[in-house]
Amino acid sequence: MDVAVLFRESRRESAPAYRRLKDVIIEQVGSGRWPEGELLPSESQLVNALGLSRMTINRALRELSSEGLIVRLAGVGTFVAERKSSSALYEVRNIADEVQRRGHRHRTDVVLLREEPADLRMHRLFGITEGRPVFHSLVVHFEDEIAIQLEDRHVNPELAPDYLDQDFATQTPNSYLSRIAPLGKGEHVVEAVLGTAEDCALLGIAEAEPCLLIHRRTWSEGRLVSTARLLHPGSRYRLEGTFDAT
Repeated sequence: MDVAVLFRESRRESAPAYRRLKDVIIEQVGSGRWPEGELLPSESQLVNALGLSRMTINRALRELSSEGLIVRLAGVGTFVAERKSSSALYEVRNIADEVQRRGHRHRTDVVLLREEPADLRMHRLFGITEGRPVFHSLVVHFEDEIAIQLEDRHVNPELAPDYLDQDFATQTPNSYLSRIAPLGKGEHVVEAVLGTAEDCALLGIAEAEPCLLIHRRTWSEGRLVSTARLLHPGSRYRLEGTFDAT
């Protein structure tokens, strides 16, 4: 069934034309009849098929693009957007568990895992004397072969002395640390950033793409266990959270 027929059969006949077109597209995407990556009709095709003005068509597509349902690529076309993965804002969760709950496959690439001398920042965070060892890991997390998080983590060796001996291709740093130093308190600080050239290369994204950055710190029995920089491509990820007003 083409978009013109769907538009004519739209139930909200009293709604503005741009709203009716949005409803048609939202319903087709939501039902799965128009899957992720599907090429949609162009503005010109929609103008000709529906008999609407280009301004009306443009408004509908522009709003759907800003809402994240479609992606418009100049000179290429308009496509159904990939659904964004999501992570809890108010909780410290294992990313592998989140991916698997969505029915997808998680894997990691371990970029580095090593001991480094503590600098002034690590000294202030962990209370480790400058120059003494601190553990550093850099891991890329994938969901069905799409990079969704770059995890840059420093760990207190006094609380996780065997950290460098772990295989983080088979378990995440989060799952290991949660097991040997149970979480007592966590902190998230979130900001919008542009990744460095190295960050973007590891995530497979353009350097101009906005990213979500979570600064995470976790404590066990009152002591700081680790501090992590978690970078997510903005087009592939979102944060969610619920709270009570009581």
